[in-house]
Amino acid sequence: MIVLHERIRRRGPMTPSLLRSVLSIEPLADMVCKELAAGGGFAGAGRRMIAVPAAWQVQCRPNGVDVVSYAHGRLNRAALAKAGKRNHWLVISNGRFITSIGNDQLDEVLQDEGRLIAVSVDPGLRAYREKICLGSGGRVVGIKRVYLNALSPAFLGDDWPHHVLVRVAMLDKLLVDDTLPLDFGDFLNACSLNALEWNCFNIGGSVLDLESEAGMLCLLAAGPHSLGRIPAASSNRHCRHIASSARLFGDVLATDTVHIGENAVIVGPAVLGENVTVGDRAIVKSSIIAPNLSIPGGSVVRDRVLTETPMGGSEPSGRRASLPKAHLRGSHFGGASKNGYRMWPVFSYARCIKRSMDILFSLIIILLFAPVFPIVAAAVKLNSPGPVFFKHRRQGLHGRPFNCLKFRTMIVRAEHMQEKLRSKNHVDGPQFKIADDPRVTTAGEFLRNTFIDEIPQFVNVLLGQMSVVGPRPSPESENLLCPFWRDARLSVRPGVTGLWQICRTRRAGQDFQEWIHYDTQYVRNMSLRQDLSICLRTARQLITNLLRQILK
Repeated sequence: MIVLHERIRRRGPMTPSLLRSVLSIEPLADMVCKELAAGGGFAGAGRRMIAVPAAWQVQCRPNGVDVVSYAHGRLNRAALAKAGKRNHWLVISNGRFITSIGNDQLDEVLQDEGRLIAVSVDPGLRAYREKICLGSGGRVVGIKRVYLNALSPAFLGDDWPHHVLVRVAMLDKLLVDDTLPLDFGDFLNACSLNALEWNCFNIGGSVLDLESEAGMLCLLAAGPHSLGRIPAASSNRHCRHIASSARLFGDVLATDTVHIGENAVIVGPAVLGENVTVGDRAIVKSSIIAPNLSIPGGSVVRDRVLTETPMGGSEPSGRRASLPKAHLRGSHFGGASKNGYRMWPVFSYARCIKRSMDILFSLIIILLFAPVFPIVAAAVKLNSPGPVFFKHRRQGLHGRPFNCLKFRTMIVRAEHMQEKLRSKNHVDGPQFKIADDPRVTTAGEFLRNTFIDEIPQFVNVLLGQMSVVGPRPSPESENLLCPFWRDARLSVRPGVTGLWQICRTRRAGQDFQEWIHYDTQYVRNMSLRQDLSICLRTARQLITNLLRQILK
């Protein structure tokens, strides 16, 4: 549920709502309502609802969105029942803002079902940024690259956060006289009277403030991309209200009631409300003009949202809006969409056929090796105490973390000994490998030489976390070293085998470079032919190694 408020306080007296003025311009109002309903990252099943003050008299009714009116700062139970229908959570969003967040942290936010949850979106916590790490004396000791939206605890302010999440089962405790108070102070009082507690978070993402010119114009600039081309009814030259010498460029939204004078220029994206008059030789660029306004002849209006007629013969007074940088993903703004991932069409080999083959192949391998699993498990347990399987946190498709499975080949807590052995590392880059590793068990050495230790990874393949063929699965610490290489190799699921594994030469000082080269080459040339070739060469290598171990 998105709640629009009557007035906005900006460090002083109450000021009229810019959003209210824009919602009087149809069909721009439909675009704004759809973007409000789509934003936030909390989209779920069913219709979305926007609660609008009755005094605004909003007439738009966009498809898939319920627009309801409320008076005296209260929303009745009937509207609430519609908003919470078929959902476990009711999300109350501050309609002043359009936000976008990733889904990475939502599961963590929703863990505590006994409290109300306040979520504010902080662009400073957004993914794809660099964080400077300072040591004693303020000296720079390192730079950390952040690839996922961050989540941090926060304090509850004195106004609506971007989103409030309420369990539907708790709604009755918030009602006052069978209505939900939409004034935040009254809402907090209802929470206090019922001893309801809060969990508050800041989460990385993008924010547009629709009560600012910059935010509204940024939404307008994105509109053609998310909603299709804005109709330019006034661009038809047969319209009698447009002078023959007037020129219109780009996406212009207007009606037959506008009047555009001689030699006037309109540059889209732009919106002209009903009965707008643009004088002779006036220029309107990337702006929104409210209904019934007049632009004087010779004026220049650029990057503005005008709700009153400008005075003078040149650019209207007031500071021109500085447009924020925003990225659009789907139908809403998403800062985390800035990446170098390669994308494929839905019905392509990479996204459809390859996944189907992965499922089939992993099922066959798991069934074939099922009788061997108990024997391997017994050998691992008898050779050294500890679990049969080793789980290591790796990054999968688009950086999603998962537990990569292997039969345990080392002693327990072997990873804690790695720093002590770092001086003996004989490979370059972020990898770690030493000859005659003392951490490897006797059974583990055989499993490694025959690659049987990697058979459990086909469970990861079956779960969609890995692929049969792909780049080597790597932890975040290794992927941090080269962001563009990281984005390329994480464009696909990591593989049980891959091009680097069968082509590496293990030359001193070149292994890391070969790793980068072959991983990016695999992503660049991904095809069925390449995957089949890698599988055949891997099978030949496996058979050769197995025979060598047996004949020792």
